[in-house]
Amino acid sequence: MDITVAVDAMGGDHGTHVTVPAALRFLDDHPDVSIVLVGMPDAIEAELKASHRTVGPRLRIQAATEVVTMDESPQSALKNKKNSSMRVAINMVKAGEAHACVSAGNTGALMATARFVLKTIKGIDRPAIAKMLPTRKNTWTCVLDLGANVDCTPQHLVQFAIMGAMLVSATQQKSRPQVGLLNIGEEEIKGNEVVKEAAELLRQSNLNFYGNVEGNDIYSGVVDVIACDGFTGNVALKTSEGLAKMIAEQLREEFQRNWWSMALAGLAWPVLSRFKKRVDPRRYNGASLLGLNGIVVKSHGGADRMGFYWALKQAVNEASAGVTQRIAEQVQQELALLGAMPVAAAAASDSQIS
Repeated sequence: MDITVAVDAMGGDHGTHVTVPAALRFLDDHPDVSIVLVGMPDAIEAELKASHRTVGPRLRIQAATEVVTMDESPQSALKNKKNSSMRVAINMVKAGEAHACVSAGNTGALMATARFVLKTIKGIDRPAIAKMLPTRKNTWTCVLDLGANVDCTPQHLVQFAIMGAMLVSATQQKSRPQVGLLNIGEEEIKGNEVVKEAAELLRQSNLNFYGNVEGNDIYSGVVDVIACDGFTGNVALKTSEGLAKMIAEQLREEFQRNWWSMALAGLAWPVLSRFKKRVDPRRYNGASLLGLNGIVVKSHGGADRMGFYWALKQAVNEASAGVTQRIAEQVQQELALLGAMPVAAAAASDSQIS
């Protein structure tokens, strides 16, 4: 199956200087993929010229006259930037002209625009931000939500679990991924009432529910999916990023402390190089906006070319595996089993924005 990806070429901290070269490298490595670079034609063409490339059968430019800035409010982006590179790229997914959209732009604006344009899958109240994180077992754990939904109901957490399970099942070839619920303890009596009720609903579901997991299980590989509210998930993710940065800096300081330490660093370089590659955050770039009627992947705003490359890879993997369709089918099965879950009137709130 040939996949077409709409790339918001203007988004992120570096814009076309990152998105265009990354897209070109991705095209070279994936002959079954086509890319549409969405944005200001002059800026995109200048970057193509610098790379000694031109448009062709698998690469074209879609003009957009506006850019959503990184500090712009979601409301402003929706109301005032209807021809932004971000929105035009998402519109292409809506129209069936692209199988997926990738953007390194403003996260809030991307979520708001994607939800408004694509709408949510029937039975899904709120989209969630999901990310595949590495584990000690050299496997992956899908964690969601990572910041889109601060306050959640038990039903929301169940929906997140369904979406995460379908993402893992589709992209990691696991027929029955194990699902955990992030809590302050493994015991059933632990946690607030929202988490307790969500756990009971998950036990009644068709999902392979492992039970409660704690924060130290995120990277242990004990489960394939971890569901949580966006507040908790975002704090856990940012804490992990801060800890990783601190360890890297302190390790560098210790190896540079004196000539003896620097000599040892030289001897240890092969090991350090392999370790650096294993924990390189660029290889884990690309968060999925799950629950929408279309595939949208958010790249980190500060990602370099390699990081954006991996976000493109995430989008293509999801499109090839039919993640959206799998989520829709599983949600309907769970609704039939558990009874109709109360779903907030997301469409009504979306329709108020024009």
